[in-house]
Amino acid sequence: MKKPKRNKPTTRQSDQEYLQEHEMSRRDFMLDSLALGGLAAAFGMSASTAAWGSIQPPADEVVRIGYLPITDATVLLVAHAKGFFEEEGLKTEPPTLIRGWSPLVEGFAAGRFNLVHFLKPIPIWMRYNNNFPVKIMSWAHLNGSGLVVGRHTDAKSFADLGGKQVAVPYWYSMHNIVLQMGLRHAGLTPVIKSQSETLAPNEVNLQIMPPPDMPPALAARKIDAFIVAEPFNAVGEMLAGGKMLRFTGDIWRNHPCCVVCMNENQVNANPVWTQKVMNAIVKAQIYSQQNKKEVAHLLSRDGKGYLPMAANVVEQAMTLYDQESYADPNAIQNANWGSGRIDFQPWPFPSATRLIVNELKQTLVGGDTTFLQDLDPDFVVDDLVDYRFVKAAMDKHPGWKDAPGFDADNPFDREEVVKL
Repeated sequence: MKKPKRNKPTTRQSDQEYLQEHEMSRRDFMLDSLALGGLAAAFGMSASTAAWGSIQPPADEVVRIGYLPITDATVLLVAHAKGFFEEEGLKTEPPTLIRGWSPLVEGFAAGRFNLVHFLKPIPIWMRYNNNFPVKIMSWAHLNGSGLVVGRHTDAKSFADLGGKQVAVPYWYSMHNIVLQMGLRHAGLTPVIKSQSETLAPNEVNLQIMPPPDMPPALAARKIDAFIVAEPFNAVGEMLAGGKMLRFTGDIWRNHPCCVVCMNENQVNANPVWTQKVMNAIVKAQIYSQQNKKEVAHLLSRDGKGYLPMAANVVEQAMTLYDQESYADPNAIQNANWGSGRIDFQPWPFPSATRLIVNELKQTLVGGDTTFLQDLDPDFVVDDLVDYRFVKAAMDKHPGWKDAPGFDADNPFDREEVVKL
């Protein structure tokens, strides 16, 4: 079989010029402010203030989407682009591109958006640290992230990251959780220090960095590696000379990353509207899984322009996933899992939520994590996620059965598989 060729950028611009022109700016990504309680401060309230729970979404039924320009938002954008909301009789506004997690959460909390995607740990923080009535309605996608290392490191495995600087997009992220799983397994200790501080050979220094800054920082050797959502891994490979050390979906089989969220007050007040929205989302999940190359072009700046990246970058981020292309380092060690670089299915498996809560309790993050210590994973499984509407939509549109990770005999339950 002829070895697949990795897409090459068509531009002659330098890495930095490309990112400055087509990606997001550093000031737009205020990721660490949310982890440190910046959102509560922005609203003029403490983390324990009951006012969080009293904010009401608009009373109308127009679908208002807020999203970050990453492939995690695919199903929201496809549902809009393909007219799936309108097929359900819903009115929509054009999706609003938001350039950071904090402003997206703020817009959702203020009622500006009634349909968003969040990194799965964010709703945990919002609901149990800030008493905001957020509900996870479905998963947005599977996998879709990776750990990219600079060629200057010669790193071939997690064990080679000792004494290195590694960037993560956000403390409360699947990226931080999976990264630290791998580091602990390799006998390494994650730490949070200034870059001027000396690291022990077994320490790995973590720092928050906006995704657009990661590829240029890697190319300039300001960091040694980064872990992030697509398409920034593809950008790192294609424009910054980075190499994929390991795909996160090859570590935790078909893991969730971003989830589709709504305001619980609106869900309860208008279940008919909610069901129509979820019908459209499930249709978009099925379409995205079956048409990845087409969807990559649609999302890109060469298509509908939902994402500012070129089509070939987004296509690589969504489709290039084979052992021959990623043999050095060995980034795909579990090809028998049958996963893709990114996949799409809506069901929010309870077992994954339970694992996330448990892992968060032993994951190093910046800021106060007191609220996590008393969280009962079984309580969160039932309290944070609303399974009713996505299940009804999946019953109506059964094409999701073609996505990876489903047991035909027991499709709504699974055992989490982590292989480091």
